[in-house]
Amino acid sequence: MAIANETKVDFDAVDRQLLRRLMHDGRATWADLADSLGLTAPAVAQRVRRLEVRGVIKQFAAWVAPEAVAPVAAYVAVQLARPELRERFRRHIAELEQIQECMHIAGDHDYLLKVRCGSLAELEALVSTTLAKAPGVGRMRTNVVLSAVKETPVLPLPAVA
Repeated sequence: MAIANETKVDFDAVDRQLLRRLMHDGRATWADLADSLGLTAPAVAQRVRRLEVRGVIKQFAAWVAPEAVAPVAAYVAVQLARPELRERFRRHIAELEQIQECMHIAGDHDYLLKVRCGSLAELEALVSTTLAKAPGVGRMRTNVVLSAVKETPVLPLPAVA
């Protein structure tokens, strides 16, 4: 995962509009995008390919309603007891499908995990067994999400210089 400004890419106004449209509707056709941007379909396709090559667009995927397949959400703060196992911990976490996000953070804990599970029993097993036995884990704090006020794949885009 990149740190802010580590992979900063300059965008022109058309790139910004294109990204905004794709974040809201990843299934938009080149023709639809071209109409709304005042370009040709091949020009839109070329811009999208360029954004993919530059690593701005990572992939296209369906945004599945979490409550339909994994309704239990929680945040797990992890403090490593053995920092020398940091890389093993990271590799282990990367393999777990229930972990949606793993952020290295500043503060009382080392990592903050966003997890999604199908049930409280699955969450309990994940936290009590899988995460508790992960390499380097010392202390954990779990907060179960009662309801989501906002979840979105839409990111703020930088202003055009």
